[in-house]
Amino acid sequence: MEYRKLGRTGMEVSVIGFGAIKLPQVSLDQAVEAIDRAIELEVNFIDTARNYKDSEHKVGVAIKGKRDKVYIATKTASRDYDGAMRDIETSLRELDIEKVDLLQLHTVSDEDVYARVMAKGGALEAARKAQQQGMADHIGITIHRAHSVMRKAILSGEFETIMLAYSPLDQEGVEREIIPMAHRSGMGVIIMKPLSGGTLASPNASSKTKPERDPIVFGSLWYIISNPNVSVVIPGMRSAREGEENVQVGEMTRPMREEEIRELRYEIGKLGIEFRYGQVCLRCGYCQPCPQGIPIPEVFRAYDMFKGYPDNLKHMGVDLYRSLPVSPEECVECGECEEKCPAGLPIRERLKMVVETFKGLI
Repeated sequence: MEYRKLGRTGMEVSVIGFGAIKLPQVSLDQAVEAIDRAIELEVNFIDTARNYKDSEHKVGVAIKGKRDKVYIATKTASRDYDGAMRDIETSLRELDIEKVDLLQLHTVSDEDVYARVMAKGGALEAARKAQQQGMADHIGITIHRAHSVMRKAILSGEFETIMLAYSPLDQEGVEREIIPMAHRSGMGVIIMKPLSGGTLASPNASSKTKPERDPIVFGSLWYIISNPNVSVVIPGMRSAREGEENVQVGEMTRPMREEEIRELRYEIGKLGIEFRYGQVCLRCGYCQPCPQGIPIPEVFRAYDMFKGYPDNLKHMGVDLYRSLPVSPEECVECGECEEKCPAGLPIRERLKMVVETFKGLI
């Protein structure tokens, strides 16, 4: 496993980290097994968040007796001092640890949110207080898509790390400007959504006959860590097998060559994906729960499968849509999901589009 310095935090982190966003999808035993295996494979950076449902609790159980082997990062999505302090205290209780190595302000999605967390009585003030009280060693920020906010956060000097979305499909501005700028400032660069929220997982990713490693998943992670300004990438994991596959990338001893990058882009092109951030659902789950119970990420996953997969596999999208516990037709257009979507998707209009697409097929 390759290790890199996480900016001026001084932490030496495995280039492949453990993204704990998917742990709520599996049982406690499965989550513990996944984390145990990742630690065995020398992964030493685990990222979770207060709003990842029971993820923090599962991480806490898994690292019992292994705290010295891992760095723990969590996040607060509260914008004011009181809410952030409550989150930090709850996180420590759920993780069952005395302090986190990295506390991040979560999903600072636009200029208004940035102003709120930075203001007197804002979340940053709470993070600083937690740091002074020994509840957190370092402070970072996570920003999904607002490049102007990324620039402000970097130039502020207030944060030691920045987490942002970056993949072979999502390079515009991030690869050329933001990542180098953060690195030059001494910040650790943490990459989320390396597979564009699962968009880059191949159609046969869940097949029992799948190859030992998915070439697009492997190639996408390799592409990201080939960028020397990246400190760590945190693919979401929920099984020991996923960890084993992802860790193989951290064992690569050289960056991708140009011909390998071209081949990766060719393979991605065969999936039929046209991607630009803010146009495709990343299935992060931040829109959940829907008051009507609509599983919005799965609705869009079914649509993407139907539209993007070759003809002989389109039935997978239809089957998934048919299995949804609540149809998107139940949408009452309350708009709660759009307020929470970090990619700013027009979810209500998209749901109507999906309903029309599958009409007559179900």
